[in-house]
Amino acid sequence: MSRLIDRTAPGIAGLRPYVPGKPVEELERELGIFDSLKLASNENPLGPSPLGWAAVQEAAGEINLYPDDLGYRLRGRLAERHGVAPEQLLLGRGSSEVLDLVARTFLQPGVNAVFSAHAFAMYPIFTQAAGASGRAVPALPADHPEMPCGHDLEAMAEAVDAGTRVVFIANPNNPTGTWLEAGPLEAFLARVPEDVVVVLDEAYFEYVTREGFPDGTAWLAAHPNLLVTRTFSKIYGLAGLRIGYGVGSAELIALLNRARHPFNVSSLALAGAEAALGDAQFIARSVEENARGLVQLREGLAALGLEALPSVANFLCVRLGRPGRPLYEALMREGVIVRPVDNYGLPDCLRVTVGAEEENRRLLEALAKVLEG
Repeated sequence: MSRLIDRTAPGIAGLRPYVPGKPVEELERELGIFDSLKLASNENPLGPSPLGWAAVQEAAGEINLYPDDLGYRLRGRLAERHGVAPEQLLLGRGSSEVLDLVARTFLQPGVNAVFSAHAFAMYPIFTQAAGASGRAVPALPADHPEMPCGHDLEAMAEAVDAGTRVVFIANPNNPTGTWLEAGPLEAFLARVPEDVVVVLDEAYFEYVTREGFPDGTAWLAAHPNLLVTRTFSKIYGLAGLRIGYGVGSAELIALLNRARHPFNVSSLALAGAEAALGDAQFIARSVEENARGLVQLREGLAALGLEALPSVANFLCVRLGRPGRPLYEALMREGVIVRPVDNYGLPDCLRVTVGAEEENRRLLEALAKVLEG
């Protein structure tokens, strides 16, 4: 009998892999239902950027050719957008690949990475896969008056020691939707040693309408150890193309490029992202629809006697006052897919993506039904 597990790298052997949201097709096949609704993966309910989709179709005729390895045109557009040099940008298969490159470049056995509890599940996964130790710092308490379950930056700063190589911070955070203001973040960056890489994961940045919300790229010149990541999977509606990026100092980007696979981003993704980046009308509409949806969901939840954590993203972390997984399973039987977050240390919550108006209504009706049951 094969014992390949005995030859597996220690970080991989004990790893529990990331479990993505259940696909609609799988749910309908399992339960024999139709017309299901997926509000589990924080996708844009408006679909892809029309400009991005048109560019993908045009580029499809040349998929026999390898893509531009460094994504010259897209990096140029992004450099202009962020006021940096193209050499300060790295493209990835979604921003998650950039996070993985950070772990593979800077983490190894004997060192550690620091992140908050209730933060994106891939931070500890990438850390463990690299053989390093993960330090999940307790979040702010659930009854905190301003930011329940949010990042505790003071505690995170204290967790950094001589063995720390990377700190992961999500702003806004997934799955809670909570956020960090500019002052505390800037003070945190000033406390972190210059040889520790700070990753500021801003996957949901474009959805934020809060006045004064910090743009991490404004601190790049002062902090060469800072890497800001963004994605085209969320507001741009290009999740299926898998493209994101990181922006940091030229030195940091050059190091990450050493671990990057050649031609890691497809030609379709490059074309779609470049066009979507300029689709201002679609982005504005997405922001407006999301803002209305957040209000619709919060009001509907309040009518059911429920509340959600503070959120500036395109999802809500709903507090149920009871175990969330049974309600998740009951909602699936009603044809509505949301996200259980017990694996994030939030067993009494469900994460719900903001959908279109009719989708939000269906969710609230299904939730009312299963709560009664």
